[in-house]
Amino acid sequence: MKILDALTPKTILVDLQSKDKKGILEELVAPVAAAGGIDAADLVQVLMEREQLGSTGIGGGIGIPHGKLKNLDELVLGFGLSRAGMDFESMDGRPTHIFFLLITPENSTGLHLKLLARISRLLKNEPFKEKLMQARSVEDVIAVIEPVDEPF
Repeated sequence: MKILDALTPKTILVDLQSKDKKGILEELVAPVAAAGGIDAADLVQVLMEREQLGSTGIGGGIGIPHGKLKNLDELVLGFGLSRAGMDFESMDGRPTHIFFLLITPENSTGLHLKLLARISRLLKNEPFKEKLMQARSVEDVIAVIEPVDEPF
């Protein structure tokens, strides 16, 4: 499986507007919930509960909110870009701009961890991050990810 097998154009947002964590999660969740037939409020609750364990803002301008849901058939991935950046309670205390939202079925720990690791590895590449930050459209985001999208 590759990132673009799970990340669809409908779940890519290139202009997040919210200024707080819950708002960003609600924005990210809306298209993912619609695409996956998931209740958006339930999904936000799962993500907020995960955030209480520790922020998924990993620093360097990156947030990877993630959670597991019962009755989900396959993983769902979303992407969001906050041009202004926002306080996502990141480990480095800096604003977060790039978000990957990952929702997996409750019983798929291996896949969940592999995808988290793959996304984290990609985002350690500064030129890759810069290209994502400059993306202006859904097509731009896909064009940035596609050349480096390898099976995980």
